[in-house]
Amino acid sequence: MSSRKIAAATLLSAGLLMAGNVAASEVSGDITVVSDYLFRGVTQTDEKPALQGGVTWTHDSGFYVGAWGSSISWLSDSDPDVSSQVELDGFLGYAGSFGESDFGYDVGVNYYWYPGSYPSGFDKADTTEVYVGLSWKFLSAKYWYAVTDLFGIPDSDGSTNLDLSASLEFADGWSGSAAVGKQWVKGVGGTGTYAFWSVGVDKSFDSGFGIGLSYNDNDLIGPDETFVLSLSKSF
Repeated sequence: MSSRKIAAATLLSAGLLMAGNVAASEVSGDITVVSDYLFRGVTQTDEKPALQGGVTWTHDSGFYVGAWGSSISWLSDSDPDVSSQVELDGFLGYAGSFGESDFGYDVGVNYYWYPGSYPSGFDKADTTEVYVGLSWKFLSAKYWYAVTDLFGIPDSDGSTNLDLSASLEFADGWSGSAAVGKQWVKGVGGTGTYAFWSVGVDKSFDSGFGIGLSYNDNDLIGPDETFVLSLSKSF
C-alpha cells in the first residue's frame, strides 16, 4: 500500500474511533492569508501571498486528528509541466503533560500531499514525517524524522529537522515569538544542511481575528531575509 493510502486510512480510522465520543472532543480551525508561505525558512510561493486553512479535532484523552492546506508554487516553478498548486497535509497525534507539571509532550505523524499532474519520471514531493515534541510553559522543541524521501529528493528518507521556539503573551491579546531550527537532508551536501530563524509579534481579537508580523531568515546563500504579514480568522 502506498504511503498516501496508509496515511488516509490511518486518519480515517482515527476519526471513526473518536466519532463515538463527540461530546468529549472539540473542533477548532482557522483561515489565514499570508504575504509569503515559508516552510522551514524557505518560501513555498516564490515570495508571493498564500491562502491557508486548517481544522483539528482534539479529544479530551489527548488524541487529535486534523488537516491543513495552503496554496503553493514551488513545484510548478521548478518544472512548468507540473500542475500542482496546493499542499494538503493530514496529521494524527497524541499530546499531554507529565503529571501536574508544566512539562508537556506531543507525538504524531504528518503526511504532506501535493496533488496534481507530473511528467514521466518526476520524483513526487509527497512526504511522511513522524515527530516528537517537548514543551515547558512558553518554550517548546520538536524533532521531525522523514520516513519517506523528503519532498521529492531521491534517497533522502531519514532526513531530520529540529525546531526550538518560544512564545509569550506580554499584554492583553499581544504575544511575541522567536524560533530557530535546523534541517538535515540525508544524502545531500552543502545546502542540504541549513539553519533558519524568526521573530514575530501577534495580536488576537475577541472576534477570532488575528494579525501578525514576523522577520525570517536562514543561512542559505541568497537574499532570504523576509518579513511576513498574516491575517487570520479562527473558529
